[in-house]
Amino acid sequence: MVFSDRVSAGILLGEYIKDKIDRELNPIVLGIPRGGVVVAKEVARVLSLPMSLLIVRKLGVPQNPELAFGAIDPDGEVYLDRKTVGYFKISEDTIKQVAQEELKKIRERERTFLKGKMPEVRDREVIVVDDGIATGYTVIAGVNFVKRKGAVKVLVASPVCPTDTIRKIKEYADEVYCYYESDEPSFAVGMFYRDFHEVRDEEVMELLKNGVL
Repeated sequence: MVFSDRVSAGILLGEYIKDKIDRELNPIVLGIPRGGVVVAKEVARVLSLPMSLLIVRKLGVPQNPELAFGAIDPDGEVYLDRKTVGYFKISEDTIKQVAQEELKKIRERERTFLKGKMPEVRDREVIVVDDGIATGYTVIAGVNFVKRKGAVKVLVASPVCPTDTIRKIKEYADEVYCYYESDEPSFAVGMFYRDFHEVRDEEVMELLKNGVL
């Protein structure tokens, strides 16, 4: 399974979960920046729902920042992949340093994209959307964050995910919907897209127009 781009993946995903939404719970779609916002916009459009952002960040291994050893949410809560931390012998001091750096980036994105105004999720159903899920830690951080903020039900939706990661996320989210499950041993989200360009801040700002917080 290969998606043309994030837009087409979002349309497919929106149609896929169309009958899974509880309209009585005032649902909102939250995209994880940056790539997840493109997908979330199409999901929200298909479902005729408001959308906003869920700004969480992965914690990258210092020697290989693209490889995550965990994630951090806007409250500064850290979620660690202990297996990866142990394999790379990442110290507590390094974990704290990386977490602090990523929390600063969360604050910057809150100011840039949300003008400091977080979306209201209390007593609502929240659909957390990303363009693909690898280890799952950023999504888990996001799910726990919105639950702490009062969301009554949290769904996770993504075009593509590894089967074992889906099982992991189901321990935290109320429901998990993945359009395409993969058992690919060398899983990388980009391998499932023909167009997987880097999404820029300007594109996110454009996508947020007409979104409802």
